[in-house]
Amino acid sequence: MVGWKRRAKKTISTTIMTIQTRSKWMAMASSILIQCTSGSSYAFGIYSPLLKSSQSYDQSTLDSIAVFKDVGANAGLLSGLLYTSKGPAPVHAAGAIQCFLGYSLIWLSVVGLLPRPPVPLMCLYMFVAAHAQTFFNTGNVVTAVLNFPDYSGTVVGIMKGFLGLSGAILIQVYDNVLKGKPSSFLLMLALLPTLDPLLLMFFVRTYPPHEGHDIKKHLNCFSVVALVIAAYIMFLIILKNVVSLGMLARIITFVILLLALASLVVIAIRAHLMDSRLPSSSIEGTGLLEDAGSVGSEKALARYERTAHQDDAQELSILDKTAMLRGGDLNLLQAICTVDFWLLFLAMSCGMGSGLATVNNISQIGESLGYTTMETSTLVSLYSIWNFLGRFGAGYISDYFLHLRGLARPIFMVITLATMSIGHLVIASGLQGALYAGPILVGVCYGSQWSLMPTVTSEIFGVRHMGTIFNTIAIASPVGSYILSVRVVGYIYDKESASGHGCVGNHCFMLSFVIMACVSLLGSCIALGLFFRTRRFYKQVIFERLRHSMRE
Repeated sequence: MVGWKRRAKKTISTTIMTIQTRSKWMAMASSILIQCTSGSSYAFGIYSPLLKSSQSYDQSTLDSIAVFKDVGANAGLLSGLLYTSKGPAPVHAAGAIQCFLGYSLIWLSVVGLLPRPPVPLMCLYMFVAAHAQTFFNTGNVVTAVLNFPDYSGTVVGIMKGFLGLSGAILIQVYDNVLKGKPSSFLLMLALLPTLDPLLLMFFVRTYPPHEGHDIKKHLNCFSVVALVIAAYIMFLIILKNVVSLGMLARIITFVILLLALASLVVIAIRAHLMDSRLPSSSIEGTGLLEDAGSVGSEKALARYERTAHQDDAQELSILDKTAMLRGGDLNLLQAICTVDFWLLFLAMSCGMGSGLATVNNISQIGESLGYTTMETSTLVSLYSIWNFLGRFGAGYISDYFLHLRGLARPIFMVITLATMSIGHLVIASGLQGALYAGPILVGVCYGSQWSLMPTVTSEIFGVRHMGTIFNTIAIASPVGSYILSVRVVGYIYDKESASGHGCVGNHCFMLSFVIMACVSLLGSCIALGLFFRTRRFYKQVIFERLRHSMRE
């Protein structure tokens, strides 16, 4: 009996050690848990009124600070370069340091423990705090794509989805633990997103991409958990707006949320144990499978290049020659020299910029239309839910149609950007309930861009320098946000509130959102150009590679 217990204990210990050091599934679960606390930039609407009042800012100044938040959260060139040279662990450590430093300084300034900083210095604090997000995001997204290259859309959708959902998760912690104190929320943002990656970063590693069993099934389990958590948080948001929950009820609901997040680890352990039961020959053959997949991809790429040369022999410019390298591992400079790069950049400037302008100003929009503080907090939480659904759904759906018939992924950018313009028009209408309905469309479509853009980047420009390239394209987000938030929304709002006591009524933001609707529609047209340029490449290279991989 004693010997059996010893053998069982040894087996459990060995399994735990194997999961800790050799499991791409534990890397997946750990990355998701880091993402769950990384999206602090999406909770700006919670503490922006406190920041505005404590520092005596007008709307244009607040929007300027929000733009530095957006620049920090999207200027990920350094994180991409660090990932390429050092791997994911140093990237997560660098992000944790920045997160703690930035939010600590903002908190100290807001509560008066530091002298009121000049606006440029507050912009710097916000930039550093938000810049941490790019490091967490790069470390998790790139690792997931390297571990699951044949399901890049799905894994990017999951990672980006949980990042979008993290705003709502952080707000749940805020509501249940901090009881609605915005200054304490800033302190929490300095601590929680710092400790989480420091504890989990050593689990996030890359592994041979073809090792494993029934990958799609396990990824679907992660997806189901994501949807359950999103639905549960939405239920809590609605419930708290209908009834007042006591302390015991708050504790129970919060514990259920934590258990749902813990189930991700259970899925990872189960998937790893199923993989470990595979015959050793299956794992030893990984190198052969990788070579075979590479050969299939190279043959498809060569066939695409021959066809493109035959059909477009008259187009011999340098840019077109570079464009024929689609699917290869281009570095940043090579990618910048392509038309595809700039089409993607411009489309994201329109879509991400208008989406960020919406979430940055959602509290002030609510105030101008007479919404209460609780209602605006609810709007911010709900926006995180829609953001999540867009990120998750776009990755999953685009993967499905790509595997089914080789449909080029940029077509989903076209659809979502056009739909986003409708959402902006709904908000501009100012009708009763428009601030609930409009952000649904804007949030879903904004989130979709964050799922589609990194995936398209990895497919067109390759995965070797993916972190650097997609983070460079992500700079389009703060560029668009600056133009639309400061030069459009903030300027028009301050002009309408000439009295200096704020602006009340639909006219405060109506023109701004009509302009943003036009900008989103322009982005859809640009994405349509990218679709026509890449549809043959997706059909003849990406689709063929996936079919070859499935046969293996």
